Amino acid sequence: MKAVVYKEPFKVAVEDVSRPKIQHANDAIVRISTSAICGSDLHMYEGRTSAKPGIVFGHENLGIIEEVGSGVTDLKIGDRVVMPFNIGCGHCRNCEEGNTGFCTNLNPGFAGAAYGYVGMGPFMGGQAEYLRVPYADFNALKLPAGDSHEKDFALLTDIFPTGWDGVTRSGFKPGETIAIFGAGPVGLMAAYSAKLRGASKIFSVDIHRERLDKAKSIGAIPINRDEGDPVEQILGETEGEGGVDRGVDAVGYQAAASGKDVPNSVLMSLVKAVRPTGGIGAPGLYVTEDPGAPDEYAKQGVLPFPIGMFFEKGLTMGTGQCNVKRYNRYLRDLIISEVAKPSFVVSHEIKIDEAPNAYEKFDKRIEGYIKVLIHP
Repeated sequence: MKAVVYKEPFKVAVEDVSRPKIQHANDAIVRISTSAICGSDLHMYEGRTSAKPGIVFGHENLGIIEEVGSGVTDLKIGDRVVMPFNIGCGHCRNCEEGNTGFCTNLNPGFAGAAYGYVGMGPFMGGQAEYLRVPYADFNALKLPAGDSHEKDFALLTDIFPTGWDGVTRSGFKPGETIAIFGAGPVGLMAAYSAKLRGASKIFSVDIHRERLDKAKSIGAIPINRDEGDPVEQILGETEGEGGVDRGVDAVGYQAAASGKDVPNSVLMSLVKAVRPTGGIGAPGLYVTEDPGAPDEYAKQGVLPFPIGMFFEKGLTMGTGQCNVKRYNRYLRDLIISEVAKPSFVVSHEIKIDEAPNAYEKFDKRIEGYIKVLIHP
């Protein structure tokens, strides 16, 4: 089958690889109808992880079940399903407590497993024609038959739940104000989630005009970092309140300032921009190894943090991978009822052979590339 394979920094290729097979009784084989390129894939693409050549990318996957193992009871051939990017066993302590992003069984020595991602286990990604889904009854969410809401449902794999989770981890309550740093796909989903949940004012911080325009289209206030310190801009808009109630870091460790990498810059800004006793949600990716980091500490995932101001202001922060299964069923139903339409972030839909070109353009943030769906 065709698959998107990592070759070296800034290079992926579409190659023929072995089609996955049933390995355990609880497996299912899904024929992929839609996969997606994620900003997290770019970390590997740019050589900013320890990813080795040969990884099949793709942790955002939707499709039709083509084969099931003898132990699969709730799913059948022909079912349309969407998979969380993180894979859970369903019965370890973390999975039982709903922390499916931190399964302790599927990736020994590390809490968490995912499709097609470095350090997240031996699971092939779904930027391919077929995907093996372990513990399929637990990990595959049924969708209505047909092709309705395909673009919206594809975002249930990762970015819509992750944006929602970033808002949740900030401690957000309806009526509050919130600032979201980063208007890429996750940042836009965080802003959209805050809107759906009743935010009184949403600030969206970025430097790319097309992304800020997307944020503005859903009612967020665009804050262009190139036009001045975003913290000062936000404080100017919340005069007398000491800042926003909540903040979200939707950028992560590849944050930049003044044209160079400053991995802690978003966290520093959020500690300043959030009012005393407010909260921060940080769904943006941070890693323990970053070969391309600007200093030796950052290469080990060690970053300076303003703990003094954080403590003085009585702030709280929640972070970590999103436990997608905690949200995807409910967000699916918001889509079905047409309360939510997250596909407004989708900028391009391509065939799998176009993936190398799409990776390059998405990485360079050119030609309006914001969220790319692949239809193998």
